[in-house]
Amino acid sequence: MIRKMLAAWLCAALVWGCAMAEDTSKVASEADMTDVIDIVEEGMEPVSGDMLKDGEYEAEVDVSSSMFKVVGCRLTVADGQITARLYMKSDAYEYMYAGTAEDAAQAEKDALCAIAEDERGYYFTLPVDALDAGYTCAAFSGRKQVWYPRTLVFRSDSLPLEAWREEYLTTAKTLGLEDGEYTCPAYVTGGGKASLDGDAILTVTGGEAVARIRFTTSKIDYALMGDTKYLPVEGEDKAAFDLPVAAFDRKLGLIIDSTAIKPATEVAYSLVFVSEGIEKK
Repeated sequence: MIRKMLAAWLCAALVWGCAMAEDTSKVASEADMTDVIDIVEEGMEPVSGDMLKDGEYEAEVDVSSSMFKVVGCRLTVADGQITARLYMKSDAYEYMYAGTAEDAAQAEKDALCAIAEDERGYYFTLPVDALDAGYTCAAFSGRKQVWYPRTLVFRSDSLPLEAWREEYLTTAKTLGLEDGEYTCPAYVTGGGKASLDGDAILTVTGGEAVARIRFTTSKIDYALMGDTKYLPVEGEDKAAFDLPVAAFDRKLGLIIDSTAIKPATEVAYSLVFVSEGIEKK
């Protein structure tokens, strides 16, 4: 009996000690912030929840620190509100807070988002005001017992086009483009050095547009848009591809297989067709 009472007392003491040891009122010093990356691109236009259809979507997230390892993100859109389930590599961070580290350090515990776990892994659930905008938040390190300021960018170009409400998509139909050929400014951005060689050539048929883009290099095996694989157009001296234009003025996901890298490597880009500047040939 005494042994059981002693065990219960020790257990209670350990729980009390852990609770006392956890102090969420501290903020990391500048000396601890050595790996901060500026991830907010100039000219970004925020995407609010009312621009998207209700549903769940996988999204890519840029992070301002390599120490904060996000391995996945599922967005839930409902009635114009966006919620993110942010999956982490580990449970090294115990809490997150949608706001500054200073505010997080002063917040009540019930205002903090505690890490949770499902079949996919560890995650935090956070409200998101807008995609394509700097998202200020803070993460609490369980080991160091301090809050670290973080910036996230939830990328709208990683969403499928089906996620967008039609009134926020610019298409050949909404532009009123007649059947025929046009020139269209276009560019790519991404993790590689590839660039486009001049404007795209649009062919519009029945309100649907296909663009021929040409890269400045011929060292590309194929291109991927969604689940569809596209091969270079035969007879072109540089890598040219005929790709569908699902929307203008939006980043479209594009992967190219670069043979300039050994071995050949798939590199992710965003492809943008600019509606302003379209001209009939």
